[in-house]
Amino acid sequence: MPEQPRRVLHEADLCVIGGGMAGICAAMAAARGGARVILMQDRPVLGGNASSECRVHVSGADVHNSNPNLRETGILEELRMENLRRNPNKNFSIWDTVLFNAVRYQPNLTVLLNCSCFDATTDGSRIVSVMGWQTTTYTRHEVEATLFADCSGYAILAPMVGADFRVGREARSEFNESIAPETADRKTMGMTCLFQSREYDSPQPFEPPSWAYTFPTCDDVPRGARGHRWWTMGYWWVELGGDYDSIHDTEMLRDELLKICYGMWDHIKNHCPCCDADNWALEWIQFLPAKRESRRYVGDHLLTQPDIQDNVAFADVVAYGGWPLDDHHPSGFWAVKSGDPPTRFFETPKPFRIPYRCLYSRNMDNLLFAGRNASCTHAAMSSTRVMGTGCSMGQAVGTAAALAVAKGVLPRALNDCIGEVQQALICDDAYLPGIRREMPALTRSATLTASGGDPEPVRDGIARPIGKDQHAWTGSPPGATLQYEWDEPQDVKEVSLVLDSALEKLVAMSLHQHDDQLTHVPESMTRAFTLEGRQGEDWHVLADVRDNYQRLVRMQVRGNCDAVRLTLNATWGAPTTRVFAFVVS
Repeated sequence: MPEQPRRVLHEADLCVIGGGMAGICAAMAAARGGARVILMQDRPVLGGNASSECRVHVSGADVHNSNPNLRETGILEELRMENLRRNPNKNFSIWDTVLFNAVRYQPNLTVLLNCSCFDATTDGSRIVSVMGWQTTTYTRHEVEATLFADCSGYAILAPMVGADFRVGREARSEFNESIAPETADRKTMGMTCLFQSREYDSPQPFEPPSWAYTFPTCDDVPRGARGHRWWTMGYWWVELGGDYDSIHDTEMLRDELLKICYGMWDHIKNHCPCCDADNWALEWIQFLPAKRESRRYVGDHLLTQPDIQDNVAFADVVAYGGWPLDDHHPSGFWAVKSGDPPTRFFETPKPFRIPYRCLYSRNMDNLLFAGRNASCTHAAMSSTRVMGTGCSMGQAVGTAAALAVAKGVLPRALNDCIGEVQQALICDDAYLPGIRREMPALTRSATLTASGGDPEPVRDGIARPIGKDQHAWTGSPPGATLQYEWDEPQDVKEVSLVLDSALEKLVAMSLHQHDDQLTHVPESMTRAFTLEGRQGEDWHVLADVRDNYQRLVRMQVRGNCDAVRLTLNATWGAPTTRVFAFVVS
């Protein structure tokens, strides 16, 4: 008898499908919230479009730093700071490792890499289990879970389980969307293949493959000679797929994109008088296209263009965006070559709110989702699809899932206690426009003093600059102090800090970013600090941190204290630093 494939059964509270940036944040948030989590990822690396396989920068509400202080915090900020500490040269393989380390060694979280979800079972309106095939081990993994979160980007579970979903562009009249076409269609945004090149000390000849397209003059190239601003690293508008099925036609479209990429490089090397590329050679070319759009789930609310542009103040806000409505031409490269614009930009409020009701299915009771397959119209998704916004949604989904498991309820029931979800997110350093953190009684009741300046912003419930208000206390290490004091000794269990990670600056992995981006831990970050507790006349050290590089720092201290003092000892180079929150509970 031939050997049968191995079968492994997993039981979990939450199964997350898709290990891109949204799925990573969902899985980590749920695991940290106490849920047992399985993360199923069909690639050998994590990060999706942000991984070494695609190398797309994580964009979000800060929009290439044109909107400072709107960078997504929480888990994404933690990963970015870890990458700045470990990877100053912006090496994508090291970034892969940063993501792998964060997920693989997160307690309560099991990751299944190279494992593609291919089937699911249901019981009425609930998903019972999903099946994945792991190509490296020839193993079939079956995951039974209480809740499921589809962060695949493809809404891969939708056709398997019968969840409501949409594909393509809605008609303009359906939701009063000015950027939508007059008539609905199934056209989407396309997918892109990039390339990167490297300069050498001597000429590097290039002979294109016989199957590459040819562009012998600048007039044959989209945008002509002016389109070569970033020729060393490829072009996002080398894009195809919107006129096809963006899932099922991927292999054919990948081949076409490669023909274009090699044709463009042939033009740059051998035909373009504007590109001084004699000493340049291709170093990498993208064989896994980076996708922008496919299926989108339908939740209890479908986010629309008017929702975004009117900045609706959703009471159940759990995430935010700020990227423009960025609607790419379905024909991609060939449209650009014909003279059409590759995309249309329409400004959005910065930030705009995303409600919880967009993150769970309207007809499958235990299905949540985050990322580009969230419940949005095509027009709205043209903004929410970017990965920074996906991370914001992903952390919300994971946090909600953990709370639902703890309460023994289904996702929709959390609408009755949405404030708990919001406060859990804010305590984990997620930002929710218009929502303040509710400070613990110990923090509220204490007398707060500082070595200089007004310390009150560290407990005002907002942990980032908003407009001209810094919502922070500024201190000059070494020796700057903040102190809480009580009339009677208190049982102190935890102290958390939100420190200065320079939200006004850009953090990006991709070489596409030529702006003044951070490539190391921000100089303004507090590197060393001491936390002390007082009992009567005696001070004792609760924590002595020498090499901090994270914005959110939580310390379990457990002591009986009538005062707690924070002393800032050093930064990563700046003469002053800010503390956005100092919370004792």
